[in-house]
Amino acid sequence: MKEANYKRLIVWQRADELAYKVYLETKNFPKEEMYGIISQLRRAALSIPTNLVEGCGRHGKKELKQFLNIALGSQAEVEYLLDFSFRLGYLTKEGLEKLQNLRQEAGSLLWNFYIST
Repeated sequence: MKEANYKRLIVWQRADELAYKVYLETKNFPKEEMYGIISQLRRAALSIPTNLVEGCGRHGKKELKQFLNIALGSQAEVEYLLDFSFRLGYLTKEGLEKLQNLRQEAGSLLWNFYIST
């Protein structure tokens, strides 16, 4: 079976890795946050690669750009939620730095993809 085109995009690969790492890291958050910050952070992180996938599956640059715009908003949401989680003591400094570095890399690639589309 032929690999989907979005899987070849470095921006999708980094966004996918960010979502994966967010899921792993939030396993250590307090259980009372299951329907709060865990859910919100996971949904925001997963929204980045899924909007890339959906945008790449559409026909036309206008539709792609719309989904990239949504992904950019989710990327900003992840940034805030990671900082907030750190302030609450749910993330270590090392965990925050690891995720923020990955988020920043994915965000830069996403922005470059958006402006070039």
